[in-house]
Amino acid sequence: MLKVLDDTEDNGEFARMLAEREKQEELGQVKTGKVIAIHDNGLLVDVGEKIEGFLGLAEVADENGKTPFNVGDEIVVFVSSGKGERPSVSHKKAIKLANVERKIKELGSDFKDKIVEGKIIRKNKGGYVLESDGVDYFMPRAAAALKDSAKNIGQRVKACIIDVRPDERSIIVSRKRFFEIDDAKQAEGVKKLLEEEGKVFEGVVKSITSFGMFVEVDGVKGLVHYTEISHKGPVNTAKLYKEDDRVSVKVVGYDEEKKRLSFSIKAVTQDPWQEVQKELKKGYTIKVVVSNIEAYGAFVDIGNDVEGFLHISELSWDKDIKHPSDILKVGDEIDVEVIEIDPANRRLRVSLKNLLEKPFDNFMKTYKLNDVVKGKVATLTDFGAFISLGQVDGLLHNEDAFWEKNKCKDAFKVGQELEVRIVKIDSANQRISLSRRALEESPAEVFSKTHKVDDIVKGKVIDSKDFGVFIEIDGMDALIRNEDLYPLKKEEIEVGSEIEGVIVAIDKQNNRVRVSVKRLERQKQKEEIRAINSADKMTLGDKLKDKIQRS
Repeated sequence: MLKVLDDTEDNGEFARMLAEREKQEELGQVKTGKVIAIHDNGLLVDVGEKIEGFLGLAEVADENGKTPFNVGDEIVVFVSSGKGERPSVSHKKAIKLANVERKIKELGSDFKDKIVEGKIIRKNKGGYVLESDGVDYFMPRAAAALKDSAKNIGQRVKACIIDVRPDERSIIVSRKRFFEIDDAKQAEGVKKLLEEEGKVFEGVVKSITSFGMFVEVDGVKGLVHYTEISHKGPVNTAKLYKEDDRVSVKVVGYDEEKKRLSFSIKAVTQDPWQEVQKELKKGYTIKVVVSNIEAYGAFVDIGNDVEGFLHISELSWDKDIKHPSDILKVGDEIDVEVIEIDPANRRLRVSLKNLLEKPFDNFMKTYKLNDVVKGKVATLTDFGAFISLGQVDGLLHNEDAFWEKNKCKDAFKVGQELEVRIVKIDSANQRISLSRRALEESPAEVFSKTHKVDDIVKGKVIDSKDFGVFIEIDGMDALIRNEDLYPLKKEEIEVGSEIEGVIVAIDKQNNRVRVSVKRLERQKQKEEIRAINSADKMTLGDKLKDKIQRS
């Protein structure tokens, strides 16, 4: 029986049909078209419309930029309303829709909460498009659990399928739902792992970070901190592992508040430091292999997953080494001496130079006290200069460098060559004292060539000290001690005045001359007494002679 529609029904049916048509036009449809022309920038495809559709070259070009189609070939395209009269066509979208349709059939009715892992390839009006194995999934913004950011594009995420819409050729996924399921799964998995404390598990590296890496065991993720990878200590995780590597781990902790599980790789193996403590002692010589070289020293492998540190200062007695690579290279096998074992801080320090002949011992074989040697100024200080004598340094003190008052830092330059005499060798403390002035005549020695002890001299006062007065005699400073000033009164002596005295000492080695007024006075007194005595003797003789003559 033919049904007649009234106006209301007619309008309603028309609106429904119109809406479906608009929706159909929006969605478009997959068709098989025919290539009718090939241009430099794309193809013209007959899709059964009034006007051919244009397919851009990027839609069909291979990796070399060439199209694999010829005129007359059939091609599957997605057709939708374009701008103007020409329909919009896309080969790539047709392939993707075909993949979605295939996936929908594959899922059937058993799709709920299936997990999809893929990459966010773009953002659209309602959310994001997630691509996995050639299939596009739609993830609504409300279900994405993502901050609205450009950084989301390209990010790999996991999500659960929550709906399938065959008519719309769409599969809906939710990251929020995945978290709900995963949290429950993780909690159950963590519980099982914690119940098997001490057991070794096989895991897969899922991601690597600056602070370690995340490993998955039976679907449960845990962190292996970079300090829990090797007994050697903190390591660069990225240098040792990559994603999908399989590793053996043990559970070492669980933070209930943060819901964080911690794994350890080094806990799987025996702590090699137990062997180090048992087998090694300070002073032992061991054979090692250079494993890494840095500017400040080298790391050496002792053969049981423990590394020792060889500081640059322990490489050689030669202080001119600029970099460890001047002596060593990675892979070198060398003998070293153990100089520190610190199990608490897991630190093992070794020395190479301790096994070499000490420069001081070699110096002792070559030189002796009073030898004259040549060296270069290595360091200048306020108190003198250190002179390099090959592999050892000797100290040239200011007072041993000059007879006059002067400082090495004002007179010499680093690198300048000097001739010096060895004046002291301290074997116990391995110190060498040098003298430059010992090679020259002291001013006192020059003075002694024209003056001697008991000579009467006259000098001008140049300085007054608590212990005495200094006078200048022919360019030489001479000291008159307080006790040698008598009968002069010190408080009455002025700088610039002249004093006469007698030389009582000339110390050539220490460049000192002493004068005494007191001794000069005594000499004068002795001469006066001697003169008086001489006069008395002559008078008595004369009397005796006269008496004899009379008799």
